[in-house]
Amino acid sequence: MDIAVTRASATEQTCDALVVNLFQGVSAPGGATGAVDRALGGLISHLISEGEIKGRSGELTLVHTPETAYRGFAPSRVLIAGLGAREKFDLDSIRNLSAEVVRRLESSGIKRAATIVHGAGIADLDAARCAEAIAEGASLGAYRFDKYKTSPNEEAGPRLESLELVEQDPSKVTALEAGVGLGRTMAEAACLARDMVNEPGNVLTPTRMAEAAQAVARDGGLTCEVLDRAECQRLGMGAYLSVAMGSTQPPKFIHLTYAGDPTRPANHIWLVGKGITFDSGGISIKPAEGMGDMKGDMGGGGAVIAAMKAIAVLKPPINVHAVVAATENMPGGSAQRPGDIVRAMDGKYIEVDNTDAEGRLTLADAICYAKSRGAARIVDVATLTGAARIALGTGNAAAFSNNDALIDRLMTAANKRGEPFWRLPLDQVSKRQNQSKVADLKNTGGRAAGSITAAHFIADFAGDTPWVHLDIAALNLTDSARGVNVPGATGIPTRTLIQLVLDLAAG
Repeated sequence: MDIAVTRASATEQTCDALVVNLFQGVSAPGGATGAVDRALGGLISHLISEGEIKGRSGELTLVHTPETAYRGFAPSRVLIAGLGAREKFDLDSIRNLSAEVVRRLESSGIKRAATIVHGAGIADLDAARCAEAIAEGASLGAYRFDKYKTSPNEEAGPRLESLELVEQDPSKVTALEAGVGLGRTMAEAACLARDMVNEPGNVLTPTRMAEAAQAVARDGGLTCEVLDRAECQRLGMGAYLSVAMGSTQPPKFIHLTYAGDPTRPANHIWLVGKGITFDSGGISIKPAEGMGDMKGDMGGGGAVIAAMKAIAVLKPPINVHAVVAATENMPGGSAQRPGDIVRAMDGKYIEVDNTDAEGRLTLADAICYAKSRGAARIVDVATLTGAARIALGTGNAAAFSNNDALIDRLMTAANKRGEPFWRLPLDQVSKRQNQSKVADLKNTGGRAAGSITAAHFIADFAGDTPWVHLDIAALNLTDSARGVNVPGATGIPTRTLIQLVLDLAAG
């Protein structure tokens, strides 16, 4: 879908549909919606008075505007989008609205549409940020993963080919175009993460994941280093390699580097993503029901690789590293067993209490690797525990940290992008559940506080290094279309990571 800014009057824009908006409780529309209403002889006001249009959030009303009835009005249809209560309206509302609008337009067979800049009028939001949110939301809402369908999805309709943001004031056009560019860059990165999560495990193997990272590096001018099993063995990554033992697919340890501030190597952030391309549970095998979703257990790794794609485009003045310890977790004859003891890169011995608690083993060595390369700030992302979903449902992903300043920056970035996180504690009572009688620690702490004990395990390897852990298991996949998300992978928290890097670079 092409998204562009056009200097024009909304009523004169030739297109299949023009999108305008209305706040809840407004009886006489103003601004651009009012201009369209007047051009249509008060049609929108009439529909409001009849109670057909209420302006409620999520309300979408499509009306036909044939030229025989409305001389001089160029758009053939008008979509009136409800904005809800004015006091609750924000940039995230615009993102979600734009996604819903695109899906409605496509389901109606519309290929060319135009829209006014929601929020830049009566809501008094910054016009460039509004344009950014429209482009971001529209691109995310239009996402489809249908490469394996031999016939088109008739219910979804044809693709929307173009969306024009209409603006009459020439002084605003440049800022709006910059906003659209940033919004599209954010969305394209998130859609790359979605693509990787949605791919089946027989396609997105560790090798293919490494190739995806290499493609990002090649396109963006980044450095990409991929370590094989032998190189990881030389570095002492016994925890990570123990997970890979049961699979015939070779493990691939991926390290992407963006040198945005090469004269100041200490100005950096390390992004570490869990990269289990399929998780059977290993010897502690998972139930058959729902196991197919475990093709997405590399969602954290996909997010950090995809974030690097956008970072390469936006070029913030900060050095960024992305690390993914990619492997499958399979129950082959050489797989690790419950009760095994493995040695991590930093020398800690780990009792493997449950082979389905494998992600934290790979993250342990990934974080050790980052620290061995001088990491001073680390954010790790993982589809780590079902316990996070039990604790928080699907309204928030879980966040943990040993550093208030870093997690505050992360939460601010997440709020800017509408990706919800909730900080959970790292209490000393729960930490004791990871104690082992035969090793330095064990890889599970039991059912109680499962997401917290998992975070404690990773924290033992982060040590005093400022660190944030994001457990995205509850939000990695969704079953239904809602706002910017469509069925399948969400791409969370790709946009948050990009925003965090931009904010850190800005000081």
